[in-house]
Amino acid sequence: MNALLNQQRQGFSALEKGIVVGVAALATSAIANAFLSSAAEGNNPPIGKFVEVDGVRLHYIELGTGEPVVFLHGNGSMLQDFKSSGLINLCGKTFRAIAFDRPGFGYSGRPNDRTWTPAAQAKLFQKAFAKLGIVKPVVVGHSWGTLVALRLAVDFPSDISRLVLLSGYYFPTLRADTLLSTPGVLPIVGACIQHTIGPLIGRVFANSAIEHMFNPLPVAPSFSASYSAAMALRPSQLKAVASETAMMPSAVESIVAHYKLVRTPVQIFAGEMDAVVETSEQSVRLHESLSNSQLHVEKGVGHMVHHAIPEKIAAAIAG
Repeated sequence: MNALLNQQRQGFSALEKGIVVGVAALATSAIANAFLSSAAEGNNPPIGKFVEVDGVRLHYIELGTGEPVVFLHGNGSMLQDFKSSGLINLCGKTFRAIAFDRPGFGYSGRPNDRTWTPAAQAKLFQKAFAKLGIVKPVVVGHSWGTLVALRLAVDFPSDISRLVLLSGYYFPTLRADTLLSTPGVLPIVGACIQHTIGPLIGRVFANSAIEHMFNPLPVAPSFSASYSAAMALRPSQLKAVASETAMMPSAVESIVAHYKLVRTPVQIFAGEMDAVVETSEQSVRLHESLSNSQLHVEKGVGHMVHHAIPEKIAAAIAG
């Protein structure tokens, strides 16, 4: 009997030791990630200005004067994406070009007091436009940013002049990334992932994920030079990424019925070889659903269409 009790004690002791080691490893990882996040921000300070709207501090850059053009980036990205594509500089020659970090990305805040659906973000940006004197802008959205752009056209049609949509996801489908992101939005579990193993996993797969977005073209050197993976892998941004990935089907489902209400002129761009969203099931289908749209499918181009054909897109923005 004593031998059995000793074996049980040893078993519990080993389990306890394992738990302690595991907790210590997670704590060490969290501390390391906090240090890396601080270092990332130190190495990549804000490049623009800030405006506070509804308790949210939004980071943005602005070039040029004239008719306003607003750029809204995709999930996991930052305003540097549009800047490195050359689109902002092209438009800044004849327009007032403004690119925002969407809530939770780059240097824009993302308070926990609301769910950051496309509708919530559209409402925030509509107020930001008013505060910054941005009147009836052309709104350019890439990937997840297209949902915010469309929501602006649905909810505030008189405040938008026209839309330019790039590589968007417009109709709900089954997606593996949505399922994989579910743990990241769970209370406690999500925060633990984002502060410990999430950034570590992200560092392993960051380059391949970026290559996947640009495929079949090589990653644009300008993107590599300006986009900071360290900034993108901060726990705060990983939280925003997980949230937006998990809500993709429901976010799209909530807006599909409103497409018939869109009367704003829409230019739709997509890469024929987009490996992130299926062009024929998304961009082509959206074009068929909008009465006032034009479709441009670029051969030999993937998800990052704005890096491949910035001049064509700038021409469409100009109308």
